[in-house]
Formats: sequence, structure tokens, C-alpha cells
Amino acid sequence: MSENREYSGAFPDSSRLSLQADCEHCFGLCCVALPYAASADFATDKDAGKPCQNLQSDFRCGVHTSLRQRGFRGCTVYDCFGAGQKVSRVTFGGHDWRQAPGSAKQMFEVFPIVRQLHELLWYLTEALTLQPARPIQGALSRALDETERLTRLDPDSIMELDVAAHRADVNALLLRTSELVRAEALRSQKGPSGRRKTYGRGADLIGAKLRGADLRCANLRGAYLIAADLRGADLRAADLIGADFRDTDLRGADLTESIFLTQAQINAAKGDANTKLPPSLTRPTHWSAFGG
Repeated sequence: MSENREYSGAFPDSSRLSLQADCEHCFGLCCVALPYAASADFATDKDAGKPCQNLQSDFRCGVHTSLRQRGFRGCTVYDCFGAGQKVSRVTFGGHDWRQAPGSAKQMFEVFPIVRQLHELLWYLTEALTLQPARPIQGALSRALDETERLTRLDPDSIMELDVAAHRADVNALLLRTSELVRAEALRSQKGPSGRRKTYGRGADLIGAKLRGADLRCANLRGAYLIAADLRGADLRAADLIGADFRDTDLRGADLTESIFLTQAQINAAKGDANTKLPPSLTRPTHWSAFGG
């Protein structure tokens, strides 16, 4: 990709397609800008700003098809929400860090900032599709437009952004969206719901035995679900924003109407052909190892 092919921006920024990683139009930013440490997720150490040993001259991964087998599971989980191509082709106008080494440091610092903004765009775009959130649709639309505007600022301006403050404002809208959606879903449920546990934000459910659990409309924002057993669980209308799904067993679980679920969360979990996903997400290829 060193030939700097023109990035057409074929999809509008409000669409989910523009918020998915397009490695063909990225300068391998996640493979350079981000650090990692030798662990269960990475076979080696790497400092921020240092190219991964597997990054090729065309900015593609030389071991992409065997990352998990080589000990780079973390790479198969990560998702930039389309920030890579935005920074490469829009923020820096298609001038890569090898051709313009003077811009490399700033490019690598801008990338994680834009990634945070693109994650917010993902959530806001979803919120605008949810019928119960119509009372705050105007506020959601304004927040989406403002977030998109911030992603298109020049590099110096992006570096000066108070992303934490902006994220807090957006999160207030997302929380209200969650409340509206889950309340409506509860009202529409037919038949007895039985005794259903409730969870607060950041609930510690590490290794929890929740096989077949009725978790419809549950607040699982930021929940720690690491290695939890959710086989066959019903997670429709559950708020899953920020939930930690590392090694969570989702085989046979129903997540079709869950809200604020991301591809990275799904990539970190275990699932199979019977796991039901929202249409905006893709079944990971490595799920085949778990019977998918």
C-alpha cells in the first residue's frame, strides 16, 4: 500500500461499514502504534511506535492466517472501528509513516485518539437505529455529528482534544438509550419471566455459571465475564457495552437483540454455529475450534 492509493470513502461515516477496519487502506497502524507484552495474547514484547516483527513492506501482516497458532491471539481480537483507514487516508492525507518519517510519532499518537472517537461513533450509530430511543434521537444525532467532526480535525487539533470529557457526554446519552430500550423490552415480554437476577455496572462475573440464564434486558455494562459459562443464555436486549468477554463461552447463546455489542468482544469469546449474533457482527473464523 506504499503507492498511496486514493481513499474514496465509499461508505458514509454514519454507516456501520465505515466503522469496520479496512486494512487495505491503512498503514498498519495497530501493528506499529500500539505496544504489547509477552503473555497469553502475544508471543513477544513490543514497544509503542515499533513495527511488529510480522509487518510487511505493504503494511500487511505476514502471518495473518496463523496468528493464533503463533501466539498472537490478541491481534485477532483487536478492532480499530475503522480508525486506521481514517487516520491513514484522511488525517494524514495518504502519506505513510515510512515515506514521511517526520510525521510518524504524531500519527501513532493520533491513531488511538481517533480509535476512541470511532468507537463512540459505533455506539451512537446503533443507538439511532433503536426505536425506543426516539425521544432522544435529536441529541444522539447531534452527538454523532460532533463526534464525526472531531475525527476530521487536523492532527494538532486532535492531539489537543479532551476525549474523556466528550466520552462522558456521549456515555450519558448511551446510558439513557439503554434505559429506554431495556424498559420497552421488559414491557413487551410475554409470559412469566421467572426470578431474574439483576447486575450493576462492572459486575464481577468472572467464571460465573450462567448456562441457560435468562439475561434479557440485563444491565451488564462493563461486567467482567471472563471465562463465564453463558452457553444457551438469552442476552436479548441486554446492555453489553464494555463487558469483558475474554474466553466467555457463548455457544448457543442468543445475542441477536443485545445492545452496544462490538466485534472485538465477540472475537474475544468462544462461540459456535448456534450462537446467534446481531446482523452487524461477523462470526469469528476461530470459533470453528469450539464447534462453530
